Amino acid sequence: MFYFCRAWFNFHEEFFFLFLLPPIIFQSGFSLSPKPFFSNFGAIVTFAILGTFIASVVTGGLVYLGGLAFLMYRLPFVECLMFGALISATDPVTVLSIFQELGTDVNLYALVFGESVLNDAMAISLYRTMSLVRSHAYSGKNFFFVIVRFLETFVGSLSAGVGVGFTSALLFKYAGLDIDNLQNLECCLFVLFPYFSYMLAEGFGLSGIVSILFTGMVMKHYTYSNLSQSSQQFVAEFFHLISSLAETFIFIYMGLDIAMEQHSWSHVGFIFFSILFIGVARAANVFSCAYLVNLVRPAHRKIPSNHQKALWYSGLRGAMAFALALQSIHDLPDGHGQTIFTATTAIVVLTVLLIGGSTGTMLEALQVVGDSDDHEYSLTETTDASNGYIAPYNDEGSSRSRIKMKLKEFHESTASFTALNRNYLTPFFKSRSGDDEEDDNSIPIRGS
Repeated sequence: MFYFCRAWFNFHEEFFFLFLLPPIIFQSGFSLSPKPFFSNFGAIVTFAILGTFIASVVTGGLVYLGGLAFLMYRLPFVECLMFGALISATDPVTVLSIFQELGTDVNLYALVFGESVLNDAMAISLYRTMSLVRSHAYSGKNFFFVIVRFLETFVGSLSAGVGVGFTSALLFKYAGLDIDNLQNLECCLFVLFPYFSYMLAEGFGLSGIVSILFTGMVMKHYTYSNLSQSSQQFVAEFFHLISSLAETFIFIYMGLDIAMEQHSWSHVGFIFFSILFIGVARAANVFSCAYLVNLVRPAHRKIPSNHQKALWYSGLRGAMAFALALQSIHDLPDGHGQTIFTATTAIVVLTVLLIGGSTGTMLEALQVVGDSDDHEYSLTETTDASNGYIAPYNDEGSSRSRIKMKLKEFHESTASFTALNRNYLTPFFKSRSGDDEEDDNSIPIRGS
């Protein structure tokens, strides 16, 4: 009976990437509230892109050094970087739910949620790039090609997702589907566009997950307001439902897998030291990126130390790390993938149980509970000028001044994009304006 259940419940990891992860990732982008996200956009991008890269490299390097020091199971360096990439994908569903329930600062929520959304895309791109490096055995001379390949995958996937999103906005604006007898067709087309974005990117050898994420962001901002009122309600509830079901199924499968799969539990040291190294890498990610962000923010916009600690603590691992670890079983030989999969499964379960269960106590200890209305870098103070996070800040030191001048130029370009969006993109792609304002005060819940 045991073996029958194991054979019946066993399926390929492509099932995750084709049917379970797309609705989860799309809902992540689709449920973003515009104002908190874009007012902290620069900080979110810094944590998600640069921070995830730092966490991946630090984790991979420490795991490799731990193997050399005979503290844990030894893996080749590139495989350590693959493990660092997949385990750097955060999924703080439990923490975010408690954040919302207890009422934390809206900017802290936006940073945690925005980072978790974008760093999934970054982690996938890093993992696939490292997998490509391993399979083709690139040398140091080809390091430039590796960087180009990563940028090609990430930027190409982003462009595909944004393009599909804008196409859908134009279709629903001019097709006239928002009449009573065509609302079923309207809903069906809206549901099909995200999957079209995913398959388009995969067909061109890009990342479908990255593409569908940005499709969700664009469709929420531009396409959603072109739907009829009843269709808006349907698609919002539909995507929230299927993403919750998909994430619930993943955790159910994870529990059954722990019970029925033959894991490499003999490498307990690998699991133990991996957890320690992940904590160190998360700290390197959060505190270094927070330092860079605070370097260019004015005094009233700096990220305080207790919020930085909350960011560090909220780095749970979840569905994305589990799915990539499942794929590593087929990508890596000689039991290395099985060891990574066992360690990842244990890390996901332990972080969800330990960190998720102690989040309330952590928030009270850091004194970030109930400060959503009066915190000194709250949203009301950050949206007066533009939606960028970088503001000019006078400080001593010529090197810092040069850096800040460059960042000020970027800030001005961000303000220009805000004006471009308000004056041209919104009127061109949306049939009516201001529909998304009603969602600004609501805080989304990712997945479940």
